[in-house]
Order: sequence, then structure tokens, then C-alpha cells
Amino acid sequence: MPLSPIAIALVALAALSPQNAGAVPSPHASDAPFDVVIRHGKVIDGTGAKAVVEDVGIRRGVILALGNLDGARALKVIQARGMVVAPGFINIHDHADPRALPTALNMLTQGVTTAILNPDGQSDMDIESQLLASGKGGLAMNIGAYIGFNSVWADVVGNTDRRPSAAEVQRMRDLLEAALKAGAFGVSAGLDYKPGYFATAKEVTSVVSVAGPWRTNFPNHDRLTPESGWSSKVGIAETIAIASAAGLAPEITHMKAQGHEQGSAGEILAMMRKATAQGHYTPADVYPYLAGMTSLQAFLVPGWAQTGGPEAMLTRFKDPELRVKIVAEANAAIAARFGTADNISLPTSGRNLGALARKDGVSGGEAALRVLESGEYVAILKFGAEADLRAFLVAPEVAVACDCGAVLPNAKGGFTGHPRLYGTFPRVLGHYVREEKLLSLEEAVRKMTGLPASTVGIVDRGFIAPGMAADIAVFDPNKIIDHATYKDPAALSDGVRDVLVGGVIELKDGAPTGETGGAILRRTSHMPTRPQSAAPVPGLAIKATVEGEVVDVAVSRDAFGHAKGRVTIKGRGGGLKSVRLGILQTAPGWAALSGVARDPEGRDVPFSLIFDAADPVSGPGSKLLLSLASGPWRAGAAESVNP
Repeated sequence: MPLSPIAIALVALAALSPQNAGAVPSPHASDAPFDVVIRHGKVIDGTGAKAVVEDVGIRRGVILALGNLDGARALKVIQARGMVVAPGFINIHDHADPRALPTALNMLTQGVTTAILNPDGQSDMDIESQLLASGKGGLAMNIGAYIGFNSVWADVVGNTDRRPSAAEVQRMRDLLEAALKAGAFGVSAGLDYKPGYFATAKEVTSVVSVAGPWRTNFPNHDRLTPESGWSSKVGIAETIAIASAAGLAPEITHMKAQGHEQGSAGEILAMMRKATAQGHYTPADVYPYLAGMTSLQAFLVPGWAQTGGPEAMLTRFKDPELRVKIVAEANAAIAARFGTADNISLPTSGRNLGALARKDGVSGGEAALRVLESGEYVAILKFGAEADLRAFLVAPEVAVACDCGAVLPNAKGGFTGHPRLYGTFPRVLGHYVREEKLLSLEEAVRKMTGLPASTVGIVDRGFIAPGMAADIAVFDPNKIIDHATYKDPAALSDGVRDVLVGGVIELKDGAPTGETGGAILRRTSHMPTRPQSAAPVPGLAIKATVEGEVVDVAVSRDAFGHAKGRVTIKGRGGGLKSVRLGILQTAPGWAALSGVARDPEGRDVPFSLIFDAADPVSGPGSKLLLSLASGPWRAGAAESVNP
């Protein structure tokens, strides 16, 4: 007779072999119930709850148990006394070099285990092929991807300032929807970059609204225009308006109060919170630096002068009348966005734009054009004030993201010249938490784990809890610090000692092991962008049938999401009863729960559940999705729900 899905999952679980990675073998490891046990660490679980000293037991890439595991055997033991044991950090604004993804040393030494690629509107058209190609040599981190509005616009409309036809708008919508079906984590945009800059707000809304039913997010590099006086506040308001009208969550990415608007962090946060109160949840992310890095022409050369691409732009520079106009607008942009040309440096050559202007007796705008004509394009641009950065860092809806990505260790020049690529996460934990005491360690970790996971819709990472993927960073809270500077941007950070990705030890005692435990992550329509739950749930009862297996759920949760209660799964092949529950994540009409259940033979099986009564993509009706032993999701109808 055929095996039930539960039996199949158990057979597959028993057949898997433990991962190999460098660690201290424990006695009697041949029949060990755990692959790895992390002992006596200070566990900060990503919910914002206070740290707890306890052990973490891992098997088959999943967290099976927390608590006192002194009597448990394990193939490998990590001694973590005096260390923080946190969920691996999730970077939701990631510019990884695909060649560096098998090693990702600059990210692992920051504690990063998951990267969401394709921010700022730039992506491949076929993200499935992009992800597969990126993972071909092995992955040191988990990767997912956005689909980029700018790239879709360029593919259909081109690199010119013209209005798309109705057929072209539909073509762009089709491309976005295809990417969402393939697992994209949202639609990113960079409306400050060309050619996305050329799209009107109405056109952007018309295109990206196809993603509205997917309940996902719209991270946008806000558009600052001469017409608005290069206003960050106007650009952020536009992001909120577009996403809200399209039915998406506006995500204010690498948020800034730039140039002449420094000191306006409170106003920006008030705008975001007003949108959230009106039903348009508006999170954000920020990095702990006061300068950014991008192409020199992106924010200095006016949009009309960039129409047609770099060659057309350089041709316009040669026209004396056009050059005067371009230089005048570049000077205005420098003054409004960056104050003076002295706040613009060129990492490839080590020069400063203000110094070049004085040397040649020209304006900053003219100096910028000369630099571009020489073939140098990358710039570091100082935009911000420390008071604004501090206000953003403490705001509860603002995650930490580095606007960086995996790079090859010996890379020179290009976009590797900013310290954020090596120092972002340790800088927050070392400087702003330990030294400045700006926020608690628990809150900082939440901003790097549970909050970004909720922002993009991840359900099985971002927390240390039974049933969650074993992505873990072990760091010394007394030593963690960044060392990268603008003069030495590739200096590795200190303090992150061990990193596990999918239960595989990839960093041991600060050194890479060469193992690759990363996976390709894909989002489904049942994984909505949502606020990180911050209220108790007194009771949730669900009964459903999933491919012949009867699932019965009766749980509650505290304000941090820690679940209590029971889950039973009964079917033709026997049954499972929950023995340890993890995190209950909630949103209107939606819930996700992780945990570990036990079969009649005493074997522990991790499980994940998603209850969804609000998904417009899959149609009406309450659904319950079940995954056993990290296997595929199986869906069934939820027959009764309370409340």
C-alpha cells in the first residue's frame, strides 16, 4: 500500500546524512540525535525578547530544540559561553557579485546568511535563470531576488524619455507577474536612476499594480528632481503614493534626509507612520553611514542629458551650449544634495571632486563632467547628518541593510570602495549598541533578522525557534566592531566567530570553512509583507485536511510571538503530535507557525504551517499549507477557524 505524506517525509528525513563542517566532535556521536549543538550561548531570537542563556540543537539544517541540552549527543559542538547566538542576518538590499557567492567572506564576517538581490530596480528579466546561475558554484548565503522595475522599463520602453503605449504597459505587467510567479520577493525600483527616472508616477503605478494581489513590497530608491528642489521628503512621499495606489507596501530603502533637508528625520518617519495608520504598512531600511556610493552621473547630470545612455550623454557634453546648461544643473544638484563638491570623492582614483575643481579653477559641476569624460564613473557622496541616522536607527519599523553584497576579496575599485560592504552590521552592533548605547542588543538583532524577514515575506528564517532554518550567527558582543573605512574599505570586521547557513558551519573561529550551505529562496503568494507581530494572540484554532492528513491547531502566543498549545497531524500512516512550538507570526487573515512534532516511534519531525484566508492570487477560501521535514508545501482547505 502507498506511503502517506507523513511516512514519506520520515523516510526522507532518516535517509539524509549529516552535514560536514569543522567543529569539535562530541563523544558517542555515531548515534547522535543532533548534527550540531551550540552550547551555553546567550540566545537572542530575533523577536525583540530578552536574551536567554540556553543551548540550540540542530539537525538536517533545522533547529530542533532550545534549552538545556547538556545530556544530548551531537556530531559537532560549538561552545558559545559568553557569546551571543542570533539568527543569521538578512540583507534585504543586496548587490552581490555572483562570482563571490560561493565564498561571501565580507558578508559572513558580518553575520549575514541571507541576501535579497536586485534592489534599486535592476535585475535580470528571468530571475529563475539568474538565481540558478548564481547558485551554480555553490552558495555561502541563501539568496532570493526582487524583479526590477527599471530593468523591465528598459527592456520594453528603452533608455529614452518617452511615453509607453498601452501594449507596452501590459508587456511590463506581464514580465513582473511572471517573475512573481517564479518566486520574486517584490518589485524593486530606482526611480532616481535612468531610465526608471523617465516614468511618471502614474505609469509606475499602472505597471507595478499587477503585483498588488501578491501582497508584497515596493522598495524604491526615491526620486529627487530639480522640480522638487531635490527633496528627499517629496521623493519618499512619491514612493508611498505609488505603492499605496498599487496595493503594495512602500519600503523606504536606504532611507536618507539629504543635503539641505538634513534634520528632517522626524518628518519622514511621521509620513511613514501616517501611511501605515491609513492601511499602507510602510517599513524602511537604513545603513549606518552618512555617505552613499553610486555612479557619478546618476545624481549630478540631469535626466534629459542622460537620455539614450552614456555615449549620448558624453556627446551632449561636447555641445558648448548644452554643456553650460548641464554644468549649471549639476552645480544645483551638488548644492542641494551634498552641500559642496568637497563631499564627493572618487574611490577608483582616490581623488576629491572639490579639490579637482579648485585645481582646475572650475565649478564642481564642470569638474564632474571632466571626470566622466576621463572614464571614471564611481563616486562616494556625503549626504547626511548623524542626528537623522540615529533617529532612523531607533525607529521600530526601520531594518538594517547594507546596500552592499558579496564581493571577491581581491576586488579593486569599482563599487567596492565603500566601508558598508565589510562593516555595516558589526558597526551597528559595536558602535551604536555597545559604545553609544543608542538601542539594545535585542532590538538591533531584531532589526537585522525578524523585521527584514517580515518585510519581504520570509516565513522560515529570521528567528531562532524550533522548526526554523538553522541560519545562525555567533558573535562576541564585547568585541564585535567594524574596521572598514573610506580609506581602507575592505578591512574585515571583528567579533563574528561562527556562522551556520542551513545548519552548515561556514565560518569557524572567524575563518571560512569552505562549506556552502546556502539555498535559493522563492516567495509564494502565501508569504505576505507584514509588520512584525507585536501583540499577544489569546487563541487560534484551525482544523484542515491536507492531502488526507488532518491537521488540528490550537495555539496562543505572547507579545513576541512565542507559541504555546498543540498541533496534531493525523493520517493513514500514523500521526504526529507537537512537542515544541516555535514562532507564531500573524497578520490579518494570515498566520504562520513553526515547530517540532513527534511520531509514534519517537522520531522528531520539524514542521511549518501557513494559514491563509486572504490570498487573492490563489482564489477565495481559507487554506492551510503544511511542510514536514523541510519538504515541499502541500495545501488543503481549512474547514474551521477560530477566531
